[in-house]
Amino acid sequence: MSVDVSAGATGYRPSRTLPVWAEVRRQASRRRTQLGLGFMAVLPLIILIAFEFDSGGDEDGDGGAFGSLVDLATSGGLNFALFCLAVSAGFLLVVVVALFCGDTVASEASWGSLRYLLAVPVPRARLLAVKLMVALAYSAVALLVLTGVGLLAGTLRYGWHPLGSTIAAEIAPGAGLLRLLGIAGYLAVTMLVVAGLAFLLGTLTDAPLGAVGGAVMIWILSSILDQITALGVIRNALPTHYSDAWMGLLSTPVQTDDLVKGAISAVIYATVCWGVAFWRFTRKDITS
Repeated sequence: MSVDVSAGATGYRPSRTLPVWAEVRRQASRRRTQLGLGFMAVLPLIILIAFEFDSGGDEDGDGGAFGSLVDLATSGGLNFALFCLAVSAGFLLVVVVALFCGDTVASEASWGSLRYLLAVPVPRARLLAVKLMVALAYSAVALLVLTGVGLLAGTLRYGWHPLGSTIAAEIAPGAGLLRLLGIAGYLAVTMLVVAGLAFLLGTLTDAPLGAVGGAVMIWILSSILDQITALGVIRNALPTHYSDAWMGLLSTPVQTDDLVKGAISAVIYATVCWGVAFWRFTRKDITS
């Protein structure tokens, strides 16, 4: 249980408690932050090495629109970066975002340091806001690292060529770069759902793994349910229903209907989760 001592303290300003840059430095020193960002940088290199050992003998052609990206991945840096994003979006990126957003509050509770932060005193709403902003910032950095390293490594190995597409003509390198950035931006928006779920669970439990794992499991469950066509229009309300809408950016002209619906859905889910997290955290007793 914490006591609000903000009133009457000489020189006390809530906005000066828990500075954002202090939290940035604090999270940067965490091993999970370093490992998360490090793995996002190493993954494109691992894929690049794997392609070098690929014999090219397995061509069953059953991969559909996504599987065909494998054939395009070695045709240029843009296509290689796109492939890295595509193979990461379904699980790896989800885990990294859930780790950054689900661990940030729950870890403080598990260490027993959360009540001491509030005793500084740091207003509860500010503590959550700062931690959420920093977690989202690191999630964005992770996505940028993955995209940037993939683009750089792919370009150095395969050259700077048009962005290939299986549903339209090739896209010129300049426009292709914009399309690639648009895809990364859309993935960032869809990951807000994961960020919202993980952050909410992180305020409800003292177990960081529970918050991270819970968010990942909900995302996987939603993905499974989205494959059940018998659910009909109910699938449109699932948070993962529009997760592949980024493929519309590869068509000519760009198909934006599902992109807009997916972005709106993600923002709504995230806003609701964050709202519940703030409402619950500002009212519960902090004993850890």
